[in-house]
Amino acid sequence: MELGGLYDPRVASSPPRPSDSFVLRFSELTNASPTRTRDLVLRGLDVLLSSFFLLVSLPVIVPIALVALLTSGRPLFYRGERIGRRGEVFEMLKFRTLRREAEARLGPYLGEELVRRTRAETTAIGAWLRATQLDEIPQLWNVVRGDMSLVGPRPIRPRFFEELAEELPAYWQRLVVRPGLTGFAQIRRGYETSMAEKLAHDLEWIADRSVRLYLRTLASTAWRVLGQFLRGLLGRG
Repeated sequence: MELGGLYDPRVASSPPRPSDSFVLRFSELTNASPTRTRDLVLRGLDVLLSSFFLLVSLPVIVPIALVALLTSGRPLFYRGERIGRRGEVFEMLKFRTLRREAEARLGPYLGEELVRRTRAETTAIGAWLRATQLDEIPQLWNVVRGDMSLVGPRPIRPRFFEELAEELPAYWQRLVVRPGLTGFAQIRRGYETSMAEKLAHDLEWIADRSVRLYLRTLASTAWRVLGQFLRGLLGRG
């Protein structure tokens, strides 16, 4: 299945890819971490559930795609480089909610400053897609492909990962698992807490990563997303 037909690589200039030494350094660390049997179970759940969610989302995906193409043109998808398991770089998919070339303008920013500047770059239906979190649907394909998991630390851009790995010595441990569509840190404390606080919750997930916690995180996320979706429909998001 090819999603790249509606993506124009000239639209966004991604930050530089991490150096070979960066990837090698963290690959060696993560490869030394033991693989658990439960990781295979979680991967099976990822494939099963994300495939199911993609199928049931088709009646929503098609209208969103048509409206997005009519109101803001191509590319339909945003693709951003993110650091994945073992330090490998992958392209994370979303429905495009920002104007063309916004990635180049927003690249240097993170946290609250990024949130503020993102508002000014939003497309006609971009704010609604983000408010309802429907822009995240294409990431289910990242889960099917094995780039991501349904639950895990949220994926981060290569340039910021290198910086945070220098500031927070334990940050590399996020690479032991696949990044997630939702995360333990997000359901615990939200998106606007410090990186150190988020890391503490991510490490708790990595240490446990049980099926029970996986399902509980998905259930909590579903409840939160349903609330955000309804507020977005009502224009209160």
